Amino acid sequence: MNTAPILLFTYKRLATLKQAVAALEKNYMAESSDLFIFSDAAKKEEDKAIIEEVRSYLKTITGFRSVQIIERENNFGLAKSIISGTSWVMSTYDKVIVLEDDLITTPNFLTFMNAALERYKTETSVFSISGYSFSLKSPQTNYDYDAYFLNRGWSWGWSTWKNRWKDVDWEVSSYASFKKNKALRKAFSEGGSDLNKMLREQMEGRIDSWAIRWFYHQFRVGGLTLYPVYSKVYNAGFDELATHTTGSQKRYLPDIDLEAKTSFCFPEQVSVTSTFQILFKKRMGFAARVRSKLQTILLKVFKTGR
Repeated sequence: MNTAPILLFTYKRLATLKQAVAALEKNYMAESSDLFIFSDAAKKEEDKAIIEEVRSYLKTITGFRSVQIIERENNFGLAKSIISGTSWVMSTYDKVIVLEDDLITTPNFLTFMNAALERYKTETSVFSISGYSFSLKSPQTNYDYDAYFLNRGWSWGWSTWKNRWKDVDWEVSSYASFKKNKALRKAFSEGGSDLNKMLREQMEGRIDSWAIRWFYHQFRVGGLTLYPVYSKVYNAGFDELATHTTGSQKRYLPDIDLEAKTSFCFPEQVSVTSTFQILFKKRMGFAARVRSKLQTILLKVFKTGR
């Protein structure tokens, strides 16, 4: 199998970076994979010392077919880092696997991602592969496959192909007409009650997210994302050092793949897996968001009171 290169994006979180790399090194396909590490520069003067620590550590990483470190001279921020870094690697490779420095992978993460990339490379309606999966337990008893399809992507350990990535409109030039179209906005929200708000905030300059633009493009082209039934990724980034991931992680705790098998039964039909889609929509619905915000508030109160 022609393995996909791994892209690891990091900033100043040395502790979680070490955990992420240690887990990645234990992956069954690590030694046959090329690793590209993108190290962002300090945004503030006070962060320069930790960035130097991060970069010193990066130079010690082994266990992959090759390791290439790209040290940014200026601070890109996550969105620009991922868009530019992925596009740069895609100029040479036809597929990529993308991780951030707070994502802990199971030993079969790379195996699952590469197998799925190979299985669906000619199925252009499959837009991306997610290594992360929510805990969606109800249908698993009578479900024969190791993965399922949803109409929305996810950004915690993912992969895609060059011919899907290259056509993304990062400027979202259709937004003016989209925001006037109630039917389109309603259809977009089928992938989660957070999507329209995130896209609006992106276009108003209140957030800087590559992911919401990626999700929107997937919606516009009718693409699907393949998810594992049991998550190959755990997000360890819910702490005070997180730049983009904050608050309560309770809603996002996955059922981790403990079996770590290396062969997978993928869905034969490329279409939304309805039972999982219903459960996913409920997990990403308005009521779930409210509960998560309340949990975040309580978490902050608890930390303040300690």
